Amino acid sequence: MAFRLPNGSTFDLASTYGSPITVSAISNANPAVVTATAHGLSNGDIIELTSGWTGLNGRLFRVAGATMDAFELEDINTTDTTRFPAAGGAGSAREITAFVSVTQVTDVTTSGGEQQFFQFGFLEENDDRQLPTTRSPMSMNIVVADDSTQPFVAVAEAADQSRNPTGLRLNLPNNDIILYNGYTTISETPALARNNLMTRTMTFSLSGRPTRYNA
Repeated sequence: MAFRLPNGSTFDLASTYGSPITVSAISNANPAVVTATAHGLSNGDIIELTSGWTGLNGRLFRVAGATMDAFELEDINTTDTTRFPAAGGAGSAREITAFVSVTQVTDVTTSGGEQQFFQFGFLEENDDRQLPTTRSPMSMNIVVADDSTQPFVAVAEAADQSRNPTGLRLNLPNNDIILYNGYTTISETPALARNNLMTRTMTFSLSGRPTRYNA
């Protein structure tokens, strides 16, 4: 059993990416092994994966077990061939080559991610039934002190304009990390309230499930 406060947590926003790397196959294994000729990646690198498997597509992962022409997706289990049909995982990967720190964070809130259900009932029954369907999309609001000189602001504004997914890394005080990939927007006008900090809100709308790695 463990207890901790979030104090000391930090965010990093992806600022630069490497060129796309062709992924010719991903194995049904635990951990999943990616075949990518002369990929040039090293253990610990963070990649964005594009895959024919929707359970992996558009998510961020950490590289492990790297060899010249293959690498593992650390802690990712793809042995379930119903979710991950054999020979269906090919696509591409690109490394996040640099992050910029998101500084002066005053508040973080999340929404979405709840399991949704299909409800139904039979004529002869008095109680309805439910079956799980999909999860609602997840978003994260990161409120920061208004300071346009901070390096992450230009990166966030560029991501907002591009409308392309951008990587985000949450570093927890116990050295766990959580990786997110999603669409970034940032408010153009600061919030103004007398005797309060001027703040801007960076909204991060996830394009896939987050990936957590323990320290």
